[in-house]
Amino acid sequence: MYEDIQDLKEDYIFPTSEHAPITRTMLALYAGASGDHNPIHIDIDFAKKAGLTDVIAHGMLIMSMASKSLTDIFSHENIKEIDVKFVSITKIGDRPIFNASVLRKKIHKNKRLLNLKISISDQNGNIKLDGTAKIELSDES
Repeated sequence: MYEDIQDLKEDYIFPTSEHAPITRTMLALYAGASGDHNPIHIDIDFAKKAGLTDVIAHGMLIMSMASKSLTDIFSHENIKEIDVKFVSITKIGDRPIFNASVLRKKIHKNKRLLNLKISISDQNGNIKLDGTAKIELSDES
């Protein structure tokens, strides 16, 4: 985890983190845990009637992967805001890959502030989720 941002320069690129490939089991477990039983995520026949070739991952499942990757880098109490948009669907077999880089770094009073660009792409580089995160570290961190 990064607690000292002195070495983080603007445009610094964090190491990527790769999540497990999306599986039907993963979608079923997420549906149960989240209460989101939209058939587009769990019913192949429904997905095909909607014009898809198969079910697709829940957007918030992909968002949770971005959040998990951020907490692998920073303590959860330092993550002040995450703002994302969903860019494209995530399919069975896609391997979500988290990317983050420093957009801006600022020190204000006793707070060290980072604005990050974050995204999730698949193994082919197709962006699934795109956004920003605000990180705040105090001098006591």
